Amino acid sequence: MRIELRDTPFDPWGELAAHEQAQVGLTGQFGACATFVGSLRDLNLGDEVHGMTLEHYPGMTERELGRICTEAAGRWELLDQLVIHRVGAIEPGEPIVLVAAWSRHRREAFEACRALMEALKSRAPFWKKEHLADGERWVDGNTAGY
Repeated sequence: MRIELRDTPFDPWGELAAHEQAQVGLTGQFGACATFVGSLRDLNLGDEVHGMTLEHYPGMTERELGRICTEAAGRWELLDQLVIHRVGAIEPGEPIVLVAAWSRHRREAFEACRALMEALKSRAPFWKKEHLADGERWVDGNTAGY
């Protein structure tokens, strides 16, 4: 399991490939990897979004992400998990989050990946401030998941 918060842009597909290559012991064991990549939209609530600042509590956020991953590992037969999340200034089109779950079978990978993302959106302590043409606003809630 790897959890990382970053204040710089990242390539989710490069990160995914590098993570798989680094997990030499898993070669041939997993039959499925389900992934989710979330990016910043340029439109929200009918307003044009020029950027966003994503804040968090260092240490606290990583601990909650760790709990979320541990819960998923207890529920599904996972071989590995990866969570990379941006913090700081983000531009429209840039990836915000990468979540991946590896397992022997697709069902566990799909279900775990979705559950990881939904738990992250509802429980991880992140605060979003959108930058609009006429000012800024804090995002009060997340878009509906399940």
